[in-house]
Amino acid sequence: MRRESVLAWGGLVARLVTGGVWLFAGLLKVTEPDASIAAVRAYELLPSWAVEPVGLALPAVEIAVGLALVLGVLTRGAAALSALLFVAFIVGIASVWARGMEIDCGCFGGGGAEPGATSDYPWEIARDALLLLLSLFVVVVRRTRLSLDTVLFPERSSTDG
Repeated sequence: MRRESVLAWGGLVARLVTGGVWLFAGLLKVTEPDASIAAVRAYELLPSWAVEPVGLALPAVEIAVGLALVLGVLTRGAAALSALLFVAFIVGIASVWARGMEIDCGCFGGGGAEPGATSDYPWEIARDALLLLLSLFVVVVRRTRLSLDTVLFPERSSTDG
């Protein structure tokens, strides 16, 4: 197998895993806007005027990024946005950990105060770091197998099939 082909298939796996996580997270939150807002508020990082708009928009952004990655449409941009979101989430979790706060990360719904949550922070940061690396891999690979990008932009494709 050629190197480009291996990278394209690896990119597909990275794209589907990361996109699936975003879809799962967003779909769990989209029907519970108050919980999403509470999760954003619990981090105590944003000004009060920004908490509600971010809490309401975040599930929709997660679903949009997830769909784009799973379908393979505008893949590099979606993967870059995915990477930025994971950096923000890692910084957020590290921040509450450093400040001694105990909150549910709100990553898959829920959020707010949670006694004993600090024991989850290393796992949450490691998970998000792995997903960040997968997102960056998709950005670097540029094109992956079985993506709509190959149909929409065939002249750019050299490794897809």
